[in-house]
Amino acid sequence: MAGKYERGASEYEERVVALNRVSKTVKGGRVMKFAALVVIGDQKGTIGVGQGKAAEVPDAIRKAIEDAKKNLVTISLKGSSIPHETIGEFGAGRVLLKPAAPGTGVIAGGAVRAVVEVAGIKDIRTKCLRSRNPQNVVNATIEGLKSLRTAEQVAAVRGKSAEEL
Repeated sequence: MAGKYERGASEYEERVVALNRVSKTVKGGRVMKFAALVVIGDQKGTIGVGQGKAAEVPDAIRKAIEDAKKNLVTISLKGSSIPHETIGEFGAGRVLLKPAAPGTGVIAGGAVRAVVEVAGIKDIRTKCLRSRNPQNVVNATIEGLKSLRTAEQVAAVRGKSAEEL
């Protein structure tokens, strides 16, 4: 099993965003399980998010990583930042993403920081506007990043050159 895990680690960077102990009350007492929320990325604009539940923490993380690999998306980058400002929404979560000048660094909270760092974004300013729930914040961040379009992509859709815009 270790060989499989190492191969995955070289391909994608993995970040555990949230670990949660959940319990179910049964006749004999409480049954504890762990829920993990993981983001993975290749530092070049490909990111994925996954969730896993298991009786042990390492198993929950492994399941979450496998789930994240099934949900990979590619985002548009402009140098070390993003092409334009956007707001990502998912459920009650809303995240404001603003491009920043080179050298600014990643100005973001925990859940958003994990997503933008594994995506390979070096300069960005962010703000969570509504929900602070890690699952909603991570999904809202990914929705916002997916909505980004470069000038070339917009020009191609409109049938014009990038200079005309």
